[in-house]
Amino acid sequence: MTGPIGLHGGGEYLAGDERFLDALLEAAAVACRLRAEARAAVAAAVGDPAADELDVGGHLLDPGATSIRIVILPTAAARGQPDRAAAIGRVAFERRAAAASRRAVIEVARVVDAASAVDPAAVERLANADLIHLPGGDPDLVPGILAGSPALAAIEQAWTRGAVIAGASAGAMGLAEWTWTTGGGIRGLGLVRGLAVVPHYDDIRRTAWQETLDGLAPGGIGYLGLDERTGVICRPVGHDARDGQVAGAGAAYWFARGAFEPVIGRHGDVLRLPG
Repeated sequence: MTGPIGLHGGGEYLAGDERFLDALLEAAAVACRLRAEARAAVAAAVGDPAADELDVGGHLLDPGATSIRIVILPTAAARGQPDRAAAIGRVAFERRAAAASRRAVIEVARVVDAASAVDPAAVERLANADLIHLPGGDPDLVPGILAGSPALAAIEQAWTRGAVIAGASAGAMGLAEWTWTTGGGIRGLGLVRGLAVVPHYDDIRRTAWQETLDGLAPGGIGYLGLDERTGVICRPVGHDARDGQVAGAGAAYWFARGAFEPVIGRHGDVLRLPG
């Protein structure tokens, strides 16, 4: 099992982005429950007092008492102001969690270079998260810093457990199979295969990005254009497909490889995407 992947077009944390933040928190609440139930089930198996948190059916007696663990990972902002990006994210998630009456613990994994990508405290936070969120910045930094690191192993551990992994703008680009920079196309982390993300989407960018992809991306790559304050929450529906539910004020535009016209989705719509 893997958890949902959130891909967002940018303008994260700002006014008007509430729909997407709320969708992330809803998905993270499910991950939180799965984590807590697994912990309590293990406790029951070894006779730990935490087993009292379970009813006879093996479910938490009070799942609302467990806080959602949110970790902000400002890797893409490493050349800019990662601490500022993380602080803005913390405030935004605190506000939306309060609006939904959800309990949340919000932390930062300040992974901004090779040294911090092996930091035990950051690795532990990531491994225990219900939602890991990567704000924007420079698209090359996410794969450049995280690939092959203990931090990425922890992200994948949490994701396999059902945690939500989400990125905005450059953060979203880095989660995909392929991304590109001023120096050319590079492999992303590949948590979502078969596509590249085009944030801050508009028709002018559409033409420019399509030409870039045709020259740089390997065969079989489509691309997902995302308006600002808009994203998709992607969930697996098979070995090589995901349903991406659109959330936000704008639209999502899915171009399969070679397509000249997109499949367009707006808030509440579902796009069938590669895995």
